[in-house]
Order: sequence, then structure tokens, then C-alpha cells
Amino acid sequence: MPDTTPETHVIDYHAAEQLLAARDPRGAVKLLDSVIAAHPEHTAARLLRARAFFAAAQLRPAELEFELVLEREPDNAFAHFALARTFERSGKPEQARRHFRLAAALDPNPEYLRAARFDAD
Repeated sequence: MPDTTPETHVIDYHAAEQLLAARDPRGAVKLLDSVIAAHPEHTAARLLRARAFFAAAQLRPAELEFELVLEREPDNAFAHFALARTFERSGKPEQARRHFRLAAALDPNPEYLRAARFDAD
């Protein structure tokens, strides 16, 4: 295995962003695995990997990564929203609703507010 450096991990992280944007989430996950193995505390890499898992329809790994991000950053509205979408796709509507509402409470983004469906009560 070639030697890796912090610069290599930065390059891999940015390449993973590009792969995800190019709709290659599995390729992104592969790159991020090495970044996270070297830097398990890197929350942004975990969030990106969670997004890649979601895009690859690997819902359980996505759920676990989003939850880990939220343990570290409980005020991350996007992570709540993305976890809610993951629960929604997994057929867990009550868990989804809770996180949609948390996302909307943390950030009044119109998309978050629509998904929270506060008017449905």
C-alpha cells in the first residue's frame, strides 16, 4: 500500500466530493474509507460518506454515519434533515418526522420547513 500523507487525504476528500457530484457514490465511499480510517474524528468526511451511502441506497450505513455526525454536532440542521430522509426511505416515518422537525427548528430553510409539516398537527 502506498504511503499516505495528510495531503493525500485532503485530495481524496475533494475527489470524493467530485465523485458524489458525478453520481458515483460508491467511488466516493471507497475514497472516504481511507480518509476516515486515518482521521476518524473528521466529521466533514463522515458527513460526506453518509451522503454517499444515502446516494448509493445503503440506508443503514447512511443512518449510522448521520447519527455519528449528530452525536458530534447535535445542532447540524442538514444532518438532521438528511437523517430524516434516510429514515423516510427506510420506512420509519415517526423517526423521520422527529428529525425533519429538528432540522426546521435549527434552520428555517424552506425545504426543511416543508418537510417538517408543522401544519399537519
